[in-house]
Amino acid sequence: MPSVPIKVQAFLANIPLFKEMRQEEIDRIAAGTSELHVLRGDVLFHKGDPCEGFHVVVYGQIKLAFTSPSGAEKVVEIMAPGQSFGEAVMFMEKPYVVYAQALADSMLLHIAKSAVFEEIERDPKFARRMIAGLSRRLHGLITDLESYSLHSGTQRVIGYLLRSEPEPDIKDAPVSVELPIRKSIIASRLNLTPEHFSRILHDLAEEGLIKVEGRSVVILDIERLRTHEG
Repeated sequence: MPSVPIKVQAFLANIPLFKEMRQEEIDRIAAGTSELHVLRGDVLFHKGDPCEGFHVVVYGQIKLAFTSPSGAEKVVEIMAPGQSFGEAVMFMEKPYVVYAQALADSMLLHIAKSAVFEEIERDPKFARRMIAGLSRRLHGLITDLESYSLHSGTQRVIGYLLRSEPEPDIKDAPVSVELPIRKSIIASRLNLTPEHFSRILHDLAEEGLIKVEGRSVVILDIERLRTHEG
């Protein structure tokens, strides 16, 4: 995979976690940061591997998942560019509880645990930003749990599609949502079987709410789709 050079400091400075940091602080974090290039299908780490820091996705997609004793895979989260993962395990100083696999050729930054811990000792505000980031992740996981428990499969799929809603001034126009990964992985993320996920897409298409074209889902009527969700 060809290497795409980036300015690590500039990229870090645009991540919410580091956005308010001074240049010298960013430089210290960058000194403890390494670039990782992984090909589609490569495993970044396995469950049980030691955690020596956390990752930020520059480009590509990373799947976080675990495998049940029966061999079934459960996708916990799909990390997109600009998102970070591994912070909680890093602070707990425990091994990874999931495995990470590239869904596409990807580039990541790995921020060493030592660099993070040293910065926390220097600046309590940095610790608060780390806590805020972890709190957002926890809130997202609780929202997912609520969705699995209280919402139907159809509601979960519609909620996923509506994450890519357009701006209000074009909300009445058909909107195309690219499914960035295999449908089976999205199904696992939504706690559905691949067959159930495909059936829901088919039913929504039959009702004239969407049109499926390969990995593209065209939302034909956002307002009707939103109403259908609730």
